[in-house]
Amino acid sequence: MLYRLARSAIFKLDAEKAHEMAIHNFARFTGTPLDFFYRQNLPDRPVTVMGITFKNSVGLAAGMDKDGECIDAFGAMGFGCVEVGTVTPRPQLGNDKPRVFRVIAAEGLINRFGFNNKGVDNLIENVKKSQFNGVIGINIGKNKDTPIENGVDDYLICMEKVYPYAGYIAVNISSPNTPGLRTLQYGEALDDLLVQLKQKQTALATEHGKYIPLALKIAPDLTDDELVQITQSLLKHQMDGVIATNTTLDRSLIQGLPNCDEAGGLSGRPLQNRSTEVVRRLAELLDGQIPIIGVGGIDSLVAAREKIDAGAQLVQIYSGFIYQGPKLVKEIALNL
Repeated sequence: MLYRLARSAIFKLDAEKAHEMAIHNFARFTGTPLDFFYRQNLPDRPVTVMGITFKNSVGLAAGMDKDGECIDAFGAMGFGCVEVGTVTPRPQLGNDKPRVFRVIAAEGLINRFGFNNKGVDNLIENVKKSQFNGVIGINIGKNKDTPIENGVDDYLICMEKVYPYAGYIAVNISSPNTPGLRTLQYGEALDDLLVQLKQKQTALATEHGKYIPLALKIAPDLTDDELVQITQSLLKHQMDGVIATNTTLDRSLIQGLPNCDEAGGLSGRPLQNRSTEVVRRLAELLDGQIPIIGVGGIDSLVAAREKIDAGAQLVQIYSGFIYQGPKLVKEIALNL
């Protein structure tokens, strides 16, 4: 009830301003009596995926806390995992504003942020300060002005820096808002990326005396042939996990609604079925050899169970959290 009242006020603000205000307040309230607005003391329901034990099956998807400013607040809400980022080697402003839009009738969001973040060094400092006793995933990407042919270098820079502080590392090659990024999902470009990432992982595991899993985040807008090729690469290079999916460019389910024609990636309920289809197909192709983290349109316990039934071992939420609030975390964590 409290969140529903707050949401009615928040939704009167510009979407990005509302997001910034929420992140600021979450960071400010954590550890004070005011965190009772969102604190939920949930019992652990451990699940082991990628060799990591998560407190429960519900994670916060990347993009909500890009710079790791309020990890502890999301932990207080009951998330078993908080994935921060996407972070790039150097700070960048992202795309011009306005760049995030609500599609309220469909409980969707369109964003074209463009990896706006304060850089990997700033993120690391925030992660180091966190008291969260769950898993922190760190999502890495490339700077917009790095030529796509040199993009691997950016991932390697980020990977080396975040490795000592990450529970796992998510490799984002599927955002539609960085020009050319999605081309890294295909053929030789993907194989070259994965070869270099795995070589770096091996070297860093030796250097730090611990193995940090690598998960690849993929797009929903892939043909079946492309999914087959990606899974072959994942298996060939022994990736530790796959996150399905990022946002979609498809607008078929929101035609005629306000903001439907805004450029960017669409998330929320309109993505729900397609992301589940991708999870199901990945599960068939991977045959249990690589775990899947399901994300996309999870706005209820039923939607979370659909992802698990399709073959996901963990779920992540983003837009559903914005529309439903912290109670969604509790509902899923206690019953999944």
